[in-house]
Amino acid sequence: MWVETFTGLRMRQFERLLKVVRERGGDGPRIGRPWCLPLADRVLVVAVYYRTNLTMRQLAPLFGVSPATVCRVIQRLRPLLALGPVSRPVDAADRLWIVDGTLVPVRDRKVGASSRNYRFSANVQVIIDADTRLVVATARPAPGNKADAHVWRNSGLPDQCRGVTVLGDGAYINTGLIVPHRKRPGRPLLASEEADNAEHRRVRARVEHAIGRLKNYKILRDCRQHGDGLHHAVQAVAHMHNLAL
Repeated sequence: MWVETFTGLRMRQFERLLKVVRERGGDGPRIGRPWCLPLADRVLVVAVYYRTNLTMRQLAPLFGVSPATVCRVIQRLRPLLALGPVSRPVDAADRLWIVDGTLVPVRDRKVGASSRNYRFSANVQVIIDADTRLVVATARPAPGNKADAHVWRNSGLPDQCRGVTVLGDGAYINTGLIVPHRKRPGRPLLASEEADNAEHRRVRARVEHAIGRLKNYKILRDCRQHGDGLHHAVQAVAHMHNLAL
């Protein structure tokens, strides 16, 4: 009941997440005092934190530990929940991926910047598979005042998408992605171009829906983590999103 209520994952899906964390060394060599919680509970702490965005003081009594222990558990395990590295699919020429950027409010002024949502935010690029709706990859957060095209070029994602057709919106002009037709001064769009744009919008809506599901994890609505905290949170949320699908 705890797992399904507080993480959005069914028990079988949570067990798969637990298996990945264990294989990555989550229950590795113990140095110093042993953990007061078993590995399953520690993974649950991190998943609940990302899903609810409760503070350490609010999470601590739920698990019968101190706020400092909750903090140490999150710091230790958050990199181990990350989405696996993307590999080039065998049928890359037949695949369609979709990319979009989203703004995540952050507290760390070194990670975010004042952006169009009137908050300090970070720009996070997300790629999904158009057929499966699974998150393929995410980029490291960039300051929220950077344009999507600029963040895309410097994210390292173009190298991972080599050989795959990638769809983007009008913000990705001159990046090599498939973007909608633009109106030119004194030249209205042709009927065929309007039809292309309508189909483009219909397919690209899938990434908007995926990002909306990612933001069901409230850590992506107001991230209080500093440093690499947001990057680890996005990767972990993407992993749990894929497991839920």
